[in-house]
Amino acid sequence: MVNITKKSNTLRIAVASATVKVSKQETIDAILARKIPKGDVFEFARAAGLFGVKRTSDVIPDCHPLPIEYTTISYDIDGLNIMITVEVHTIYKTGVEVEAMHGASVTALTMYDMLKPIDKGIEIQNIRLLQKKGGKSDLKNVKFPELNAAVVVCSDSVFQKTDEDRSGKVVISRLEQFGINTEKYEIVPDELETIRLKAIELSKAGYSLLIFTGGTGLSPRDVTPEAVAPLIERKIDGIMETARRYGQERMPYAMLSRGISGFINETLVLTFPGSKTGVEESMDALFPQILHLFKVNKGQKH
Repeated sequence: MVNITKKSNTLRIAVASATVKVSKQETIDAILARKIPKGDVFEFARAAGLFGVKRTSDVIPDCHPLPIEYTTISYDIDGLNIMITVEVHTIYKTGVEVEAMHGASVTALTMYDMLKPIDKGIEIQNIRLLQKKGGKSDLKNVKFPELNAAVVVCSDSVFQKTDEDRSGKVVISRLEQFGINTEKYEIVPDELETIRLKAIELSKAGYSLLIFTGGTGLSPRDVTPEAVAPLIERKIDGIMETARRYGQERMPYAMLSRGISGFINETLVLTFPGSKTGVEESMDALFPQILHLFKVNKGQKH
């Protein structure tokens, strides 16, 4: 089973369809008149389809159990074809496209079972996914080459070359995945005034994104938030709240991170933890959806 622990809960929607083709008009007439010996075909099949959606993980080995928040099953008759449409919603870490297709399949099979005593020529056709939305897959191919970045590592030990930088390199690597070039990469000591001057310098240089990693904890030398906070002109509390919540679900000490975020001039400033894991989790929690705000900041609609 695929590891989805790095993913975030988001609204996920999938729509699937299947077609049941009967061989004679009399079958359609009997369905509409509710004269099928086994009962109301549409209602029985709808109930079975709902069970099919909910039980997908029981019969498809690699599907994760997930909460089904909403399902609707509808029908449309075109000649001798009965088109089944299944729409499924969840708020979870993974999508529901297989659940929607499984629901459509079970609905169609139930119809077949109920109709075969009166029609031996029934076929099930075209089980397929019509639509899926939600999660990072909506943005997986989106690139942001118009944005550029500066990454600053705040660490006494890395500055003194007694330790190797890992967190800054993680940030640079992740940004590359979205087509964002890191044009400036620097390492500074955990000195309040040094960090503040660096923030002023790089924000004036016009970088789209300025990411500090390190110095957001509670040790005496962790001063990155104090250095950056007075410079923030438009604070965005929700960004680091999201990162902390994401981290807290995975490691209980994430609540101790004091990272802040906001705009200095036109530069978005983020302050991440100094650990490699902390940076990875922050990037997982925020990217690429955070990049949407650059359009909003220029006056475009959500």
